[in-house]
Amino acid sequence: MHSPKALFLVAALTAHLVAQSPAAPAPAPAPAPPPPPSILGFALTGSTTIGTDYIFRGLTQTDGNPTIQGELDLVHPSGFYLSTSLSNISWFTDQNAGVANAPTSLGSPAAVGAPYVPGKANNAPVEVDLFGAISGASPRIGPWTSGSIATTTRAPTTTSEPIRIQTPPRPTWTELFMGEPEVFPGHQREHFRVTNSGGTNYIDLSLAYALGESGWTVLAHGGRTTYATKANPVYFSNGATITGDNSLFSYSDYKLGITKEIKGYTLTLAGTKADTKSRASDNNVTVYENAFGRNIGGDRVTFTIAKAF
Repeated sequence: MHSPKALFLVAALTAHLVAQSPAAPAPAPAPAPPPPPSILGFALTGSTTIGTDYIFRGLTQTDGNPTIQGELDLVHPSGFYLSTSLSNISWFTDQNAGVANAPTSLGSPAAVGAPYVPGKANNAPVEVDLFGAISGASPRIGPWTSGSIATTTRAPTTTSEPIRIQTPPRPTWTELFMGEPEVFPGHQREHFRVTNSGGTNYIDLSLAYALGESGWTVLAHGGRTTYATKANPVYFSNGATITGDNSLFSYSDYKLGITKEIKGYTLTLAGTKADTKSRASDNNVTVYENAFGRNIGGDRVTFTIAKAF
């Protein structure tokens, strides 16, 4: 058995040797990721996304079917940036050019009702979005973003008759906004090309809340689309009376979701709700009901996987 004095001497010698030993080298820092490629001083980034549905402000753009999307962004150190994105869509050709009891799809040949233009290809399968903005900061208002967005949907050029919803039949509109990053009041020239819809507004309140260091983020959103209340006889006439005006197109939408990044992929599960009206007061003129008898708003659950590059 060792004596207490011997144990003390061994401990002191060990402490001395440890003190004289060189310190272990610190681990080398992880290599920094390579900078993104650049074009004329703009950093080039982008992303691809696949999902169970394409939801825009609470409205399905693919009639509840899957979506594939891509985006490219050019970002300048000054804060100016340009972005373009593409996605498959079906909302334009899913629209009802007739009434609820005689639906006519804008696609041709139509899935329901008669073809809008017999023998012609009336399809709009791809949406192209162009976006430009400048961002910065102000001592008074903090971070700010201002800019404009123009969304162009590839639409048929063979339709020769007036469309009850879209006039002309090419669904293109421009949106201007200015505000803080999470509060975007938008002023639109025409929304979804609805007749007499100039001055339509959209208010967007969105929140992304990180759950500590877990990597999970909670998403919350509320929005309000407000159309001008001018009567729209081209659309709201059932042949005998005027059944309403563009105020029937106004609605609110909500979103609650959760997202997490795993090995470079961003997974998002979200529920959305839009209190859109299906039909006007006569129960025949459609509002947000497509040619298949489905409200493109309502309650929906989506799952998306995105990869940035």
